[in-house]
This record gives sequence, structure tokens and C-alpha cells, in this order.
Amino acid sequence: MNKNIKKIVLLLVLLITLTGCTKRVNFVNEDGTEKSYVTNILCKPQTEELQEIYTKNSDKLLVVYDELPECKNLKINSGGYEGLWTSFFVKPLAWFIIKIGNIVKNNGLAIMIVGLLLRLCLFPISKKATSMSENMNKAQKDLNRLEKKYEGKNDKESMMAKSQEMMLIYKKYNINPMSSCLFSFLQLPIFFAFLEAVYRVPAFFENNFLVFNLGTTPIEGFKAGNYWYIILILLIFGATFFSFKNMSTSGNPDQAKQMKMMSTFMTVFILIISFSLPTSIALYWIVSNGFTVAQNLIMKKGKS
Repeated sequence: MNKNIKKIVLLLVLLITLTGCTKRVNFVNEDGTEKSYVTNILCKPQTEELQEIYTKNSDKLLVVYDELPECKNLKINSGGYEGLWTSFFVKPLAWFIIKIGNIVKNNGLAIMIVGLLLRLCLFPISKKATSMSENMNKAQKDLNRLEKKYEGKNDKESMMAKSQEMMLIYKKYNINPMSSCLFSFLQLPIFFAFLEAVYRVPAFFENNFLVFNLGTTPIEGFKAGNYWYIILILLIFGATFFSFKNMSTSGNPDQAKQMKMMSTFMTVFILIISFSLPTSIALYWIVSNGFTVAQNLIMKKGKS
């Protein structure tokens, strides 16, 4: 199992590092203030204000501005090959969100729809991971007895015997440790691809969803006097909190305590960074974690 995990981690690292990261630089606005802008955008901005900013700072871009397509006309291969990560993950995802946005006439809604579709695609894997977690809880008593049986025995023969008995327990409860790890490993690259796809398409930051600007963070919204952004923070907190709360907990008291501490830490951490998340990313996070909450509740209800 360890060898397989190492191979997957190595593959993900290679995919992410082969190329293509969002690159930023500060542009000086007309009022003399500086603001960070993406320099390797995939398409031209739609608003005149942003078009003017990028035109004036075209020498700082990593792309030829005049050769960029309009965002609504973005193609999967726009800008040519940029490496495996960008060309086969980021660009197709950006193109798909744009196409959905053209259909529903709102990029914020498109981001939510695509986020939901991604989770639906991962549903078989996430369902299996949840089942593996529940089976692991059922097997916890047997595993605890196994630990006590071989406590203090570190010789080679004892370790081999322990490993064999552990595999028998896994077989008895239909546990495949690799299945529970796979979903976590898949979520990370998908999130980073989604994050980069959103950041590199200016159109995703120019439109509004209800009373929220897709490119504005709650902190920026509060400064502008728009206190509706507190709703986004509460939704992010709620979706994150309940997604952790409804996860299966270990039958081992020590492990359960550690999991609770980790869940609390992650919830508080995400709550803090939610103040600096642009609306576009916040919408994806809410939908993605909201799906997890609904999935866990439905599965638990089905087994009760």
C-alpha cells in the first residue's frame, strides 16, 4: 500500500510541476494604488476598465495580449501547448466552465454547476471511500485486539504474523485501504486545476452572482459597504463544519479524539481564509462540501 501511495503522490507532483501555475504581478491603477493581476491569462477581459489595465501593462504579461481570444470564444487549445498540467487539465476545465456560463448566462452559476458535476463524477469513488471508513470502524475492535496481542513484539517473525492477521481482518470486513486514500488524492489536483482555471480567466472575476462580485473577497466587500458577504462566510463555515462532522469517526477513542481535533483545526483554518477567498472560489467550495454533506446524510439514512 505504501508503495502505491508513493507512486500516486509522485504522479500528482509531476503533473502539477510540469508547468502551468497562475502567475501574478502588481499593476499600478489610475488612482496610484497597486493591485495584483494574473499575467498569464487565457483570454481577454470583457469590461473596458480591465481591458485598459491589461493593455497599458501588456509588457508585463507572459502572453501576447492582442493574440488572446475573447473569453466567450475560449477554446480548449487556445494559446497552444503549455505542458501536461495546463493543456490537459486547466484549459479544458476553463473551457467547460465558459461553455456552461454561455448557456446559463451567468459565470457564477456555471462555476457551481461544474463543481457539482465534478463531485458527481467522483461520487462512485467517494461512496466507496465512505464505505471503507465505516468498515474500518466495524473492524476496530479486532484491530485493537491485534495490537494488544503483538504489543512489544518487534521481531521479524512477529511483525510478519501481525501483518498477515491484519490482512485477514481487512478481508473479513471487506476493507481496501487504498480505496479510502484514492478519493483524497484525486480531490487535491481537481481543486488546484479548478482554482487555476478560475484565476486565469478574467471573465470569472468580472461578473456578478446575485449581490456578489465573482472577483471580490469578503474583506473587499466589507470595505465597500456590502455586508451581504457575511452570508458567503457563514455558508463556507457551515459546509465545511458539517462535511467534517458527518464523516465516520474511528471506534478507537484516541483516534477519534485526534480526528476531532484535526476537524476543528481545519474548520477554523478554512473559516479564517474564507475572508480572503474570491466569490468564484467560495461558490465552488460551498457546492463541493455541500455535496459531501448531502452524500453522507443520504448514505447514513439508507443504512439506518
